[in-house]
Parts: sequence; structure tokens; C-alpha cells
Amino acid sequence: MNKVYNNRAWLLVLPMLVLVAFSAIVPLMTVVNYSVQDVLGANARFFTGTEWFETMLNDPALQAAFLRQIIFSLTILAIQIPLGIGIALIMPKRGWQASAVLILITLPLLIPWNVVGSIWQIFTRGDIGLMGWGLRQLGIEYNITRNAADAWVTIILMDVWHWTPLVAMLCYSGLRSIPEAYYQAARIDRASKWAVFRYIQLPKLTNVLVIAVLLRFMHSFMIYAEPFVLTGGGPGSSTTFLSQSLTTMAVGQQDLGPSAAFSIIYFLVILLVSWVFYTAIMNMQKDKHSQGGA
Repeated sequence: MNKVYNNRAWLLVLPMLVLVAFSAIVPLMTVVNYSVQDVLGANARFFTGTEWFETMLNDPALQAAFLRQIIFSLTILAIQIPLGIGIALIMPKRGWQASAVLILITLPLLIPWNVVGSIWQIFTRGDIGLMGWGLRQLGIEYNITRNAADAWVTIILMDVWHWTPLVAMLCYSGLRSIPEAYYQAARIDRASKWAVFRYIQLPKLTNVLVIAVLLRFMHSFMIYAEPFVLTGGGPGSSTTFLSQSLTTMAVGQQDLGPSAAFSIIYFLVILLVSWVFYTAIMNMQKDKHSQGGA
């Protein structure tokens, strides 16, 4: 007997799917249209083909911004993923302590992005900021407006403080979903904490970590408000990332054609790197399953 599926539920979400598709496709097609034109005015447009794409790909300033963006994203992933896992492992599992820790750890996530930049701008000032004043008292020369290394370290610390709680919350939810039977079996076998983490917790966190890596990479690759408020892209252009370069080009200079081509390249890079991350993590998971089955 063939099972009959009721697909009427799709009718309920169809209007939202159409709305989302419309709101995504129309802006995308507009950007594509601008990317192949030289817009000189309301009624003055000239077809340029792939000229703007070639110009953007060969622009030394954008190449440097792209390199800075890659370094920044890989650095915060290398810090936040292990740190988030570690925090999730030591968080209380039940009781009022668990509720209190969950509330405290999510507080940075509630702060608007531009406010985060303002907080750290004040925090790092040598006259009134706790961090800047404390480093000066220790005899450490620290100035994010003059020293590129100080600016980089501060931006990384700011992002780690702001977004590591998200990774920790995702990992905590993954750990809480592991059945207690696995831990009981580990205790019977007298497994060490490292063995429990390696063979029980980490494999069960794979799907959660895929989400965490993709979310953090996509956001870090599009970061704008925090470093813009904190350093303004300086000193010089040492902390000018791709999003700030695109905003300056599109809004500040009104170069619609080049900025449209740049945004498409930007989108494709994020899509490609996210796909690479997802494929690599899922292949690692398949290899572990195949080795376990063997």
C-alpha cells in the first residue's frame, strides 16, 4: 500500500518563501545590472561588460583588504571555536548556576555592533580606559591609533569577547543533547576525561560545530561596524577590511558600477569559502564514521 503524503503545509509557508525570494532576487539582479554598466547619471549609462570585475580583481588596495580579511577570519575561528568548546565544557549542567551562567554569558550578544566598537574605544583609551590605563601603568606602550599591531590585537580581542558566547551556547546545547547512557558506559569502562571528549563529545558536536564555523566565518568576513567605530580602518589602512572598502566605494564615492562588481565578487568568495568549510567538515565526519564502522 502506497503511503499518501499531505503537502498542504507547504501552502502555509509558500507566501513567505515567495516574499523572501522576491526580496533577495530583485536586489541581486539590480547589483548584477549595475556591475556591467558605467553609471554616469540617471539617464546616462554605458555597457562595460566585465571591465569592472577585471578592475576590482586587479586593484592592489582591494587585494590587500582581502588578505587582511582572510587573516582576521581565520584568526578568530582558530581562537573562538576551541575557546567556545572549552567554555561549554566547564559550564554548569543543571541548577540555578546553569541559568545564571547562561544569562551572564549571553550579555555581550545583546549589545549592538556599533556600541561594541564604542565600548572598546573607551576601554582602550590611555586616560580613562581601564585597559589602556592599565597597560600604561605596566610600562607598555599601547595606542590603537598609531600602532597597527595594537589595533589588530584589540579588534581580535573585541570580536572574541563579543562572539565567543555564541559558539559556547551552540556547543553547550550540543553537549546537553548527548544521552546520559554514553557517559554511563564511559564510567563503566573507566574512560578518562580526554577519551570522553575525543570519542563521545567531539563527534556529537560535529553538526553544531559546522553551524558555528559557518556563522562565525560569514559574519567575520562581513564585519564592518565594530572595527569602523574602533579604529576607522586605521592606522593608515591596516584595519580596513573588505566591507569598509565596499561601503566607501558605494556610498562615499558613489562608484556604482565598480562597487556592484566588487559586491558580487565579495558574495561569491563568501559562498565559496563557506562551501569549502562545510564540505571539509562533513568529509571529516564521514571518514570518522567509516573508520568506526570498519
